[in-house]
Amino acid sequence: MSPPGARFGKCPSVGIYCDAGPGIGVGHLMRCLALAEELLSRGASVRVMAPTSGIEWIPALFGPVPLEEPPPDLVASAARFDALVLDSYLLPPAVSGELRRAGLPVLAIVDGTTRGQDADIFVDQNLGAEDVAVDLPPASTHLAGLRYALLRDDVRAHARPRPRRPLDGPPRVLCVFGGTDPYGAAPAVLRLAAGTGAPFDATVIAARPPLLAELESVTLAPGQTARVIPPVADLPALAAASDVVVTASGTSIWDMLHLGVPTALTWVVDHQRDGYTATVSRGLAAGLGHVREFGPEASRTLFRLLTDPSVRAALAGHGATAVDGQGRERVADALFAALRDGAAEPTPGSRTA
Repeated sequence: MSPPGARFGKCPSVGIYCDAGPGIGVGHLMRCLALAEELLSRGASVRVMAPTSGIEWIPALFGPVPLEEPPPDLVASAARFDALVLDSYLLPPAVSGELRRAGLPVLAIVDGTTRGQDADIFVDQNLGAEDVAVDLPPASTHLAGLRYALLRDDVRAHARPRPRRPLDGPPRVLCVFGGTDPYGAAPAVLRLAAGTGAPFDATVIAARPPLLAELESVTLAPGQTARVIPPVADLPALAAASDVVVTASGTSIWDMLHLGVPTALTWVVDHQRDGYTATVSRGLAAGLGHVREFGPEASRTLFRLLTDPSVRAALAGHGATAVDGQGRERVADALFAALRDGAAEPTPGSRTA
């Protein structure tokens, strides 16, 4: 078999365009980083284009992966790439079609709907996505389900199984709601945990400075402690060392399941609800409900998780078997196959950079 870049006489150059920002979060960026790491490991040249201003800790996490601000016109700047990966709710769907008509293979990472995009490959890494009928463009490939979950190097490096540490104190709890926590979920969850009365030793990520004062104002019960910290680059290590993680039903849940950490979920925006319901109903995580509607059942659920080791062990075992960590290899295989087979020749009269 010829190497992936054979049709170009070199290793392929891949551009990855994704959403990010204080009001959007960094979920798109994190899964794109995972794919970028895999492509780089295979010798490809990769550029990740994302608006990261205002998220100071991102450069440290990306390390050797080239990261730049997105160009004002993606199609006009696409000539430097052999293929494009798009992971955006904001990019006009027509852009994907323009790129394909210019002869570039396009891989689109989506969540449920394709948004009318035109791509050679659609990747939907969400639980149950393989069971949902999706209207695809002709000749497109659909890679769907947790088999295609995109996990970063640092997540895979800390995956269990390994023996759980015996508790020599209250359970260590990590509360994290993405890189920006745009909806202020962390204070609501800390108040919920405090209200259970169960002992815990919590680390809470204050993703934005305004959340710090609100978190520090939460009154804790005897036996409860909470340490508030800013976002950290080594989050997987912190999660792997925890006995319980509380987070939102977004892309990071697949990281937590692969790490084998017992996890409690909430949902904060409508598009997270289906994923939340699917994950909780399959017994992969404990469900707390909507972040603005915590009630007695959420308190009881979290209390059981904090006080019953058997509940934590069951969740950890189910989650770790659901995400095998090889999704990025499968996605990269499909992209390199598209590069070997060749994209369509540019349509006469189509826009080329």
